[in-house]
Amino acid sequence: MSPALRQTNDRDLLDAYSQAVIRAVEVVSPAVVKVGSGSGSLFTPDGLVLTNSHVVDGAGDVPVLLQDGRQFRGDVIGDDAETDLAVLRIDGAPLPWVTLGDSRHVRVGQVAIALGNPYGFQSSVTSGIVSALGRSLRGKSGRLMDDIIQTDAALNPGNSGGPLVTTAGEVIGVNTAMILPAQGLCFAIASNTVRFVASRLIRDGRIRRSYIGVGGQKVPVPRRLARAHHIAAASGILIATVESHSPAKAAGLRDGDIIVSFDDHAITGVDELHRLLIDERIGQPSTVTVLRGIEKLRLVVVPTGR
Repeated sequence: MSPALRQTNDRDLLDAYSQAVIRAVEVVSPAVVKVGSGSGSLFTPDGLVLTNSHVVDGAGDVPVLLQDGRQFRGDVIGDDAETDLAVLRIDGAPLPWVTLGDSRHVRVGQVAIALGNPYGFQSSVTSGIVSALGRSLRGKSGRLMDDIIQTDAALNPGNSGGPLVTTAGEVIGVNTAMILPAQGLCFAIASNTVRFVASRLIRDGRIRRSYIGVGGQKVPVPRRLARAHHIAAASGILIATVESHSPAKAAGLRDGDIIVSFDDHAITGVDELHRLLIDERIGQPSTVTVLRGIEKLRLVVVPTGR
């Protein structure tokens, strides 16, 4: 291939990439808003806005500024610190909105475009690729967030809550965090998680999770006990505290017990237990397997709502 032809092909490829990003930005950017000191996006025509929980930071209402210069009061209708998501409502017409895509179809290597207001610079755009899928990230509440998309589309303070989109203009994530001083390590909450959480926040104003009332830490399971009781897991949760009047107390759990399974799911640490304590378990008897001394006990606990 001649140098001139190679240069033409490279230019055509670059132009195609640029045009794809431009089209996506033209579709999405009218619905990207400034929320307080962060970002957000309108995702319904009647004025519902997605953003991060840490952007609203417990406020009842926050100012919302549209790209066209209109400003509204955003009323927080739901907030979940444990997934770092919040939903606001504004009253205004007409309003643009974004479309939530299916994050199950996202592939490593595909183009990812982040929109938001870094450092207050409204309507900023960065692009990159999806670097990894299925990451876990520790939220501000201390709970582990799953199904996180990693991207190298640059994020900065103020991008939080803004959308991560495909070249088709579909939202595949809500930007939530970056790791400093690392370069190109940025994270977004996957759109399927966003869809589920947003629907619950709209309906209930919060996410209900089940609760048993223990505090503890990850510890190794002694090998002799693991062999004696046919326990495959190498670690479990050593209970340090059992709250009074809690489901765990009623079930007979004690300080010093080591939780090794919950409803036949192996428990190797606190995060595994958190993942299982969903709202569907509220009021449902569940079996907790613990090691107490040299004994293995199976106790029935009935989780309640927090």
